[in-house]
Amino acid sequence: MLLMKDVIQDGHPTLRLRAKEVELPLSDEDFNTLKDMMELVVNSQNEELTEKYNLRPSVGLAAPQINISKKMFCIVAPHEKTGQLYKLAVINPKIISFSEEKTYLGGGEGCLSVDEEITGLVRRSKRIKARVNLVNLETREITKAVIKLNGFPGIVFQHEYDHLLGVLFVDKMEEYISDIEPLQFGE
Repeated sequence: MLLMKDVIQDGHPTLRLRAKEVELPLSDEDFNTLKDMMELVVNSQNEELTEKYNLRPSVGLAAPQINISKKMFCIVAPHEKTGQLYKLAVINPKIISFSEEKTYLGGGEGCLSVDEEITGLVRRSKRIKARVNLVNLETREITKAVIKLNGFPGIVFQHEYDHLLGVLFVDKMEEYISDIEPLQFGE
């Protein structure tokens, strides 16, 4: 089971590397790593488990954050308007289009690999389209797909994707954003 001690922090060189492609078919090691990553994200959203294991809440985790420089990440994020839960285990993603229309999280983004006291405003595309390999963590089945994401899941995808490029949200932070609307929850 992955814990906070397994998540490397800003300043660690792996966080600044461009991650390598994951070889297919998926090795047992890569599959188990992806399962462990998903377990950490899911556990971090359970209040009882966050207390028991001293976890910080999260909605995503990329392999570079656990010192594995490979193109894979997990997301467990609800859509802010529909409540639909996006639970994705992704390998070798490629964002193929970004909307020109931008948004940001009004409360700021945070990251397990950055001191928990630091949050910041980051401009993100409102909508993205990405080519991905989605991994079913029950059956090991891999589905090649082109997915479209918007709202909160789209922001989370962009944040995790940045990790694969060696970029942290603190690199893109702005002190104040007044020319675009923040993402609204619960409307």
